[in-house]
Amino acid sequence: MQDERYSQFRDAHSDRNTAEQVPDTPQTRAPAYRLAFADDDFLCRDELRPVRLQLELLKPEMILNERGIESTVVLFGGARIPEPAKKDTARTETLAGLSRFYDEAREFARLMTMKSMGSYGKEFVIATGGGPGVMEAGNRGAADAGGSSIGLNIVLPHEQAPNEYVTPGLCFNFHYFAIRKMHFLMRARAICCFPGGFGTLDEMFEALTLIQTDRMNRVPFLLFGEEFWRSIINWEALSEAGTISAEDLDLFQFVETAKEAMEIIENWSGEIPHP
Repeated sequence: MQDERYSQFRDAHSDRNTAEQVPDTPQTRAPAYRLAFADDDFLCRDELRPVRLQLELLKPEMILNERGIESTVVLFGGARIPEPAKKDTARTETLAGLSRFYDEAREFARLMTMKSMGSYGKEFVIATGGGPGVMEAGNRGAADAGGSSIGLNIVLPHEQAPNEYVTPGLCFNFHYFAIRKMHFLMRARAICCFPGGFGTLDEMFEALTLIQTDRMNRVPFLLFGEEFWRSIINWEALSEAGTISAEDLDLFQFVETAKEAMEIIENWSGEIPHP
């Protein structure tokens, strides 16, 4: 079966090479003559959106499976949070103060990657959005430990290159936010949210909603920086208003340090103890 699969793979490449070597004529230059799977203009048509969605789901999934990666630890957080050594470049004093979470994310990723290496890099692999700020810190911490980490980048109008610490063979690029979010959560064994903006909030609430509605198994859900999170979200007001249940406030925990987060994940039993 495997030999047949590789044979088909070679045939597809062979057909493409053959098609590219045909005589140059008005007919062969016409877009209609191009092989469908080798025609970028055709693949980018609106009608082909379902195919593109499927391809974005399949490509990272196949590569992660081939690498034997079974579970991840996801880090969400702000792209604008600088490392402490560069906090003078921060846009605001608040961002400069939040730079300590760069170091906490880096240290957490280092510790978690050391744990991951006990499974030969198959379990608890750090996964970030592949960008700067907290994301960079996560991939950097994994590199500090000598391990691999995943970067799930997204095409944006102000797109930058992936941060230099993402493992090249595990650096993916997405057009569709929805498929990217699926890959963040499909293997997640823990979710860590650091201070951030709209993107971080979007990812955090989507994941919380999936857990709340039993569409995703409950995992350690850690919010780094209680002061920050309480200053921007009145969690208790949601419960008091009845728009969420009081029990929903138990879906996450506040933490301040990498060590504290590691202890919670190491001792996770599926239940969050009440203070």
